[in-house]
Amino acid sequence: MIKVAVCGSEGKMGKEVVQAVIAESQTELAAKIDIAGNDTYKTIEEASKAKKIDVLIDFTQPKSIFENAKYCLTHGIKIVIGTTGLSDEQIEELRRLSKENNTGCFIAPNFSTGAVLMMMFAKQAAKYFDNAEIIELHHNQKKDAPSGTAIKTALMMSEANDNFKKGNCPETETIKGARGGESYAGIQIHSVRMPGYIASQEVLFGSSGQLFKIRHDSMDRKCYMAGVLLATKHVFEKNDFIYGLENIL
Repeated sequence: MIKVAVCGSEGKMGKEVVQAVIAESQTELAAKIDIAGNDTYKTIEEASKAKKIDVLIDFTQPKSIFENAKYCLTHGIKIVIGTTGLSDEQIEELRRLSKENNTGCFIAPNFSTGAVLMMMFAKQAAKYFDNAEIIELHHNQKKDAPSGTAIKTALMMSEANDNFKKGNCPETETIKGARGGESYAGIQIHSVRMPGYIASQEVLFGSSGQLFKIRHDSMDRKCYMAGVLLATKHVFEKNDFIYGLENIL
């Protein structure tokens, strides 16, 4: 039985994770960690001193995830990270700490199998198109932009093609940010924040005479739970560093 702690247990995603861990036959809820709630530990340190924790699942906030992960990896607690907002430099630091401390770390910008397939298909399409942009749409309580899914998608696409602005004319923005943010290989990412959305992303490819679109929409947070549990079991058994659910599908 894998003893699991959920950090951010009182948030919308955290509550879904708690229920998924309880319902899964191979996992046991060891602790809930959140500054809110009457039955929660307030810090990872407090929980780890009171309970045995094999794997911690983190769905907190961008401002706290890096320190949370460093604490886990230096105290022998394997971690599954669903919180987005980590920089490339921070991810590399966690990779180093994971290997140095022989403690598993699994980071996934998105745990939905459909979203991961979208990223994989986008990487395949990137071989055949020289122009591409990404539009990501989330609820208006999401604090980081662009989304981790959009960043990971652009990174994967850039591995197949190093320039997605071929043939573009010189551009001038009359309103700053109108063209979105430029990411890997010149891919522009546009972030929309609006009540009513949970998480959606569209990858647009273009070439002379044709357009190609790949889109994924999350309608319910339950769609992430199978991926979260898959990552939890993997990091418990394999004890390695993984960035992206596509690496174990």
